[in-house]
Amino acid sequence: MFKRRKPRSYGQLASDMIYPRGGWRRAGTYVLHRLRRLPDHPHRIGRGVAAGVFVSFTPLFGLHFLSAAGCAWIIGGNLLAALLATFIGNPITFPFIAMLAVSIGRYILGLKGDLSPHRILGEFGHAGAEIGHNIRSIFGPERAHWGQLAEFFTQIYWPYVVGGVISGLVASVAAHYLTVPVIRAYHRRRTKIMAERIARVGNMQPRPPAPPSDSPSAPGSSDKGRGTQ
Repeated sequence: MFKRRKPRSYGQLASDMIYPRGGWRRAGTYVLHRLRRLPDHPHRIGRGVAAGVFVSFTPLFGLHFLSAAGCAWIIGGNLLAALLATFIGNPITFPFIAMLAVSIGRYILGLKGDLSPHRILGEFGHAGAEIGHNIRSIFGPERAHWGQLAEFFTQIYWPYVVGGVISGLVASVAAHYLTVPVIRAYHRRRTKIMAERIARVGNMQPRPPAPPSDSPSAPGSSDKGRGTQ
């Protein structure tokens, strides 16, 4: 009953993931609105948001939803809040997240040289293509090449994991402590509005009519009536 009359194609779904129809500002407003209206305890929603934010800083591309749900389940957070919070990782923010995480990881691991966001994301694309090539080589005459993947793992992926965990923990803790008071204030405001509406409806209901009262006749009226006979 609530399905679209014309289902969206896979191409439209993919394009909406890169750039939503209403723009990123409208999509962000929608996510915040849904988070505030979740029917759950503020701390559970906050833990769910923390899980989604944390996962967005990891290089688990394509697995962020499953990872966020798993983290939320482990720490007792709201699953839907975790999925919505993965919106933090999007095509606009991923270059900055990747550069921050890889820079921190390479510094901690003692690797020299800075990498640009374009280089980091480009290497992920090359690694994905290389993995596909090696899988196809199992069933065909092509020869697998693992040397470039090993260099990618040591120079980019592992530093991304180390730096992403550290920066993700900081960002997730901040997101939790920012989310809880916002959700709590919204719940209080919503409860107050509902109470005012209930009181307003109660005042608008018609009162039942008063029962008829048998008023006694005025004193002396019966005597006057008798005197006139």
